[in-house]
Amino acid sequence: MSSLRTSRIRLAGAATTVVLAALSLTACTDGTGVHAESVAASTPTAHTSSPAPAATASTGSGSGSAATSAPQAAAGSGTGTGTSKSNAGTPAAKAPASTGRPVTCEGSNTKTVAAPLNRPVNHMLLTVTNTGSRTCYLYSYPAVRFGEAQSVPPVIEDSQPQAVVTLAPGESGYASVSLSATDGSGTNGHTVNSLDVYFHGRSGNESVGKGAHPSLPAKGVYVDDSLKVTYWQQSMDDAVNW
Repeated sequence: MSSLRTSRIRLAGAATTVVLAALSLTACTDGTGVHAESVAASTPTAHTSSPAPAATASTGSGSGSAATSAPQAAAGSGTGTGTSKSNAGTPAAKAPASTGRPVTCEGSNTKTVAAPLNRPVNHMLLTVTNTGSRTCYLYSYPAVRFGEAQSVPPVIEDSQPQAVVTLAPGESGYASVSLSATDGSGTNGHTVNSLDVYFHGRSGNESVGKGAHPSLPAKGVYVDDSLKVTYWQQSMDDAVNW
């Protein structure tokens, strides 16, 4: 019985201690609510209502947001780089390098285009492009024949360039043709639908190689006896000045 009474006394003493501690805590709480909330948060709540995974989830959400934005930035950077590589991988077109000794320009190694001009009026531009693999020399002037003409028109002597026109592969030379008199003074005017262009050799006295047969507009072109041509020119501007 003595032992049982002793145990009860000890339990009662412990209970009293707990009650006194609670009263002391209540007294502090009455002073400021902030301290009471801090204490409550620092004891059981830290282990039950706010587990560590919750904080980790919050942090993970922030990291996830950053991770989401990072690939976007990387993608943007990658797109810019990809575009740059794409542009770098598309170099400007270059004319093929010339191989072998230069030759004479003629129908088999060139392409000739005839195009009527608005200015000067009653003029046509001949464009000859080197389609071969060697540099070619465009000597003298074009020997042209419109329709069934039996002779070629004269050249404008003052248009002779200082040097022979030289065309690397892919380059073009030019000559203009005065088709008819602008003041109506020309004679034997008529419409033609075909054109042949022949090329001179170094001597300038005879045609060499194959001729060219550029197409004309469907309605044809009007020519008269004032028909004449320029020498071959290195630039288009020089050709249309006559």
